[in-house]
Amino acid sequence: MSTLFEAAGLDQAAPRPLADRLRPKSLDDVVGQDHLLEGSGPIARMRAQNRLASLILWGPPGVGKTTIARLLAEDSDLEFEPLSAVFSGVADLKKAFDRARARRQSGRGTLLFVDEIHRFNRAQQDGFLPVVEEGTITLVGATTENPSFELNAALLSRCQVLVLKRLDDAGLDRLIARAEAEMGRALPLDDGARSVLRAMADGDGRYLLNLVEEAFTFEPDEVIDADRLAGLLNKRAAAYDKDREEHYNLISALHKAVRGSDPDAALYWFARMLEGGEDPLFLARRLVRMASEDIGLADPTGLMIAGEAARTYERLGSPEGELALAHAVVHLATAPKSNAVYTAYKRARRAASETGSLMPPAHILNAPTALMKDQGYGKGYEYDHDVEGGVSGQDYFPEAMGERPVYYEPKDAGREAAIRERLERWRSLRAKRGSN
Repeated sequence: MSTLFEAAGLDQAAPRPLADRLRPKSLDDVVGQDHLLEGSGPIARMRAQNRLASLILWGPPGVGKTTIARLLAEDSDLEFEPLSAVFSGVADLKKAFDRARARRQSGRGTLLFVDEIHRFNRAQQDGFLPVVEEGTITLVGATTENPSFELNAALLSRCQVLVLKRLDDAGLDRLIARAEAEMGRALPLDDGARSVLRAMADGDGRYLLNLVEEAFTFEPDEVIDADRLAGLLNKRAAAYDKDREEHYNLISALHKAVRGSDPDAALYWFARMLEGGEDPLFLARRLVRMASEDIGLADPTGLMIAGEAARTYERLGSPEGELALAHAVVHLATAPKSNAVYTAYKRARRAASETGSLMPPAHILNAPTALMKDQGYGKGYEYDHDVEGGVSGQDYFPEAMGERPVYYEPKDAGREAAIRERLERWRSLRAKRGSN
């Protein structure tokens, strides 16, 4: 079977990139995906049972999706037919299906590998359904995007979704060791520089090998330290797509770190989003939301600080204004937490939608006309400031509400502890007055 290198029309004698020379020759050589390939992993079970289901391989770039698909075809004695959804259309799919049908008639199966399968539209994805169901092809799709959002439910129901992981430091070290064995010498890097090299790769094995290949061009007799390596190699931007899943994953991590009172983690995710190119004003808006939702009246200054940080950024811009946002992140993460107002608001909204157009009780209605006074508007109202203690204990709910509901239940934290004490006293007063 021809390799991808040969399929590109290149001479095998021509110089080949290190990443291509180190491409695994068997599934046992694949690094970092043991949860799929070993023990009771799904691919290991399929191999043991001598069967192969249609698969969607979901994971970040450079973790082996294409390699695993190619090796599965070899392992299952299937013809490997690669397609890229970026460059292929309906006509290309029909030709691939026709070739698969012809092979099937001659007794050979086809593994159709579709890279970036999420780029096919819904109608094109539907085109896979009959050929997968009838067994004309075994489909293996690769995607960096969440299949739940990007692929048809009908297609997903016919495939197993397997999640590939970013390569950890141990996996990246194995690739470096293979590269050194291939080159016949060690990288001219000290331990600190090796750590920086792994960090630059950001879990991407292919990118790591490209960096390693560049590092092999350095003077072999000079050991490079971390500071010098950072200047010699260009660090790529971290994987971050401002309008896709990574955006939502990171803002979720930031919000939950603030809610969980972890300022260090909150600052980390805040910085990750800024490094990825996120709009700081988006982060400012989310901080205001966090102050309302998760801190609330336990620390009312949280909302003021979040709002003032947003205004400061609007005045100063980047990078000066980002420090004010960091100030707000730390304040919110270290503040006492209460979602009592948030919960009370949702309860009140739900009650308002269920009770329709109930009138307020007559005693709290203004009576600017004689007719309204005759109807009892304002009768019996007590002006709270004239009552001892400043609270009359009157009921302000519609009479038809029946038993008086409770929406706001302050936490025993921060400033809400004092609010809780006052409310308990006032609610007791209302209950006593109601019973009388």
